[in-house]
Amino acid sequence: MIRIVIADDHAIVRAGLKQMFAIIPEMEVVAEAVDGDSVLEALRHTRCDVLLLDLNMPSISGPDLIGRLKAHWPSQPILVLSMHDTAQVASRALKAGADGYVTKDSEPEVLLAAIRKVASGGRFISSEVAQRMALLATVSGDRLPHNALSAREFDVFKCLVKGLGVNDIADQLNISNKTVSTHKARLLEKMQMSSIAELTRYAMDNQLMD
Repeated sequence: MIRIVIADDHAIVRAGLKQMFAIIPEMEVVAEAVDGDSVLEALRHTRCDVLLLDLNMPSISGPDLIGRLKAHWPSQPILVLSMHDTAQVASRALKAGADGYVTKDSEPEVLLAAIRKVASGGRFISSEVAQRMALLATVSGDRLPHNALSAREFDVFKCLVKGLGVNDIADQLNISNKTVSTHKARLLEKMQMSSIAELTRYAMDNQLMD
């Protein structure tokens, strides 16, 4: 039996996944989570073979959450199920420690294959995302400026291009205003940019907007 924890803040998504797994004899949903904090709580009390994780949830999310999970449970298989099909987003999730990456527009058979692969200790990337990652590596390698950012700097970068201020970012990421300002200064320096407008144009050009 493959025990699955579903982590997604959309009730309809969780319900649809549960309905699909209910007809698969070898799979069982043992817990659900709606934000980063409840993911951590679920794993403290529930043993599972695969954490099926959405990247965009309230509180802790994305590569930062994956990093925390792997720090606490290094051997916990994590399969990302995301609406984002860009190579950059997938690459950051995998670098943070995710064992697989599947997009929400994938066929059910692809998701089931990914769950089986990750549960058995393997890695899985949907073919469309893998092709985009290969193309990105061929065209630009690690030369794109945002690839030099740390996971936390990238979190701040995404908040800035959404139009959030320092105080809002501090609240969302659960860090101090001073830390946000430090990350902001460092990421601007690393990307050799001087304004949020430049960052926003860059994010749009490189499909980094949520």
